[in-house]
Amino acid sequence: MTVVQLADEFVDVLLDANPIEATLLGVRDRDELLPDFGEDAEQEHRRRVEVVLERARAIDTATLSSTDRVTHAVVVQQAGAELDRLRTRAAEYTITDTFFAPAVGMFSSLSMVGLVTQEHADAYLARLAGVPAALEALAERHREGMAAGRVPVRRLTEATVDHFDRYLADPQTDPLLMPQPPADGSVDVDGFDTERSRLLDEVVRPAVAHYRDVLATEVLPHGRPDDRAGLHWLPDGDDFYTRLARVHTTTDRSPAELHQTGLDVIAGLNAEYAEVGGRVFRTGELTEILDRLRYDPSMRWKDGDELLEAARAAIRRAEQVAPRWFGTLPDQQCVVEAVPPAEARGVGAAYYMQPAIDGSRPGTYYANTYQAEKRDRFSSEAVAFHEAVPGHHFQLTLALEQSELPLLRKIVDVTAYIEGWGLYSERLADEMGLYSDDIARLGMLSEDSLRASRLVVDTGLHAMGWSRQQAVDFMLAHTATSRIEIETEVDRYIAAPGQALSYMTGRLEIQRIRAEAERALGERFDIRAFHDVVLGNGLLPLNVLDDVVRAWVHGG
Repeated sequence: MTVVQLADEFVDVLLDANPIEATLLGVRDRDELLPDFGEDAEQEHRRRVEVVLERARAIDTATLSSTDRVTHAVVVQQAGAELDRLRTRAAEYTITDTFFAPAVGMFSSLSMVGLVTQEHADAYLARLAGVPAALEALAERHREGMAAGRVPVRRLTEATVDHFDRYLADPQTDPLLMPQPPADGSVDVDGFDTERSRLLDEVVRPAVAHYRDVLATEVLPHGRPDDRAGLHWLPDGDDFYTRLARVHTTTDRSPAELHQTGLDVIAGLNAEYAEVGGRVFRTGELTEILDRLRYDPSMRWKDGDELLEAARAAIRRAEQVAPRWFGTLPDQQCVVEAVPPAEARGVGAAYYMQPAIDGSRPGTYYANTYQAEKRDRFSSEAVAFHEAVPGHHFQLTLALEQSELPLLRKIVDVTAYIEGWGLYSERLADEMGLYSDDIARLGMLSEDSLRASRLVVDTGLHAMGWSRQQAVDFMLAHTATSRIEIETEVDRYIAAPGQALSYMTGRLEIQRIRAEAERALGERFDIRAFHDVVLGNGLLPLNVLDDVVRAWVHGG
């Protein structure tokens, strides 16, 4: 078996476990399937990953080409990361009202499925018919977790019950109505709409109501309180968190090291705040600067339309300048839309959904317009550069467009590389001259403070036993983020342990790799070529990215 064949086998293993993700990527051979959340299915998935890792370790890398050595390294690292992730048994206790939870995530993903052919439409209906079995399997996992002491957080469980109450109370805005087949005659639209309505009324909503009742009556009474919100308070929770930190950073840095890194970065931002704040607010005092950003009404949006237009303007500006900083650009532009109302309440400021390989869905930047008048306008540009251009849209779309790479390297979820590039892009945007004024530049610093605080707060919650209130208080003291977004952020860290570590860890590593390349090449360093190397080899663990750039520096 070649390395490419092994990588393709690993992709099959991953997509078999995540068939909706396969559909969203444009791999349409699992369109009728939903994830199997059952214990037996998870153990079988684990066995298949172990086989892939065993085969990979048996390969003599000395016989491989440079491209295949990179692919081999990705397989080994990601298979190990998947085994780490599986050992944390997250399906048992991850209950929240955002897409980080299996149940809400399943509905969120289904709402984004593209329907182009009759086969796509029929498969979508089959998925709706399978919702009761998926939710019942998930309910059973929650019961198994409770029996072992692995219980969810009460606050997040309450939010999930409320989320499903809203879903059930308003059938007309059901996100599962969002996928629409074309009206060009290729799909029996009337028949599809009739059957979808029947399934939603008779199958899906009753199953959601049952799952909601399980959460409310069986799970909620056993939920962890806010002062025990982190993994530290679960059996084997410290081990779970160490594994998840390794998964999301692709490093072996301990939670204590990551915590200290966050504190150091926060301290290092003070001089920049003083410089920019002195020009804008005529004060270099950090507390005064943060208070102005957080409480000044002029720092909020008028409405959602204004928020969306500002995001579109920033992205257009970035697209115009990008050719001077990137040799290779994506073939398609980024679409900007509002976060769907059904999920907006529990989601942060924005997120990006990469395009489908088959062209059924464009790369889309989703900006959250929910309670826009309470959201920060000063950070809008930094967030748009992170999520869209030159951030995730460039990164993830260019990865999909690398026709010579195996599929694994186009789609693998290497959080530290993905989010590290997004955060690197916020600083790169300043080099590119993209920020419209010093207020927007303070927004960039504010986003740095937020990501550095994530290192402190995520490790505080999950490794050091912090309460939810301790986490909120720390972020209020060290960021300019509004309270509404801090509350959402902290609940996200509680629900998705370790994920928040990836941003600053990845950014610092990409900056280190670039600095070393600049020192080695001197006047021969070309920023366009560097960015093409970083984005032109697919999605890579940080240590593999380091090796790839070193080879480029030395002409390998």
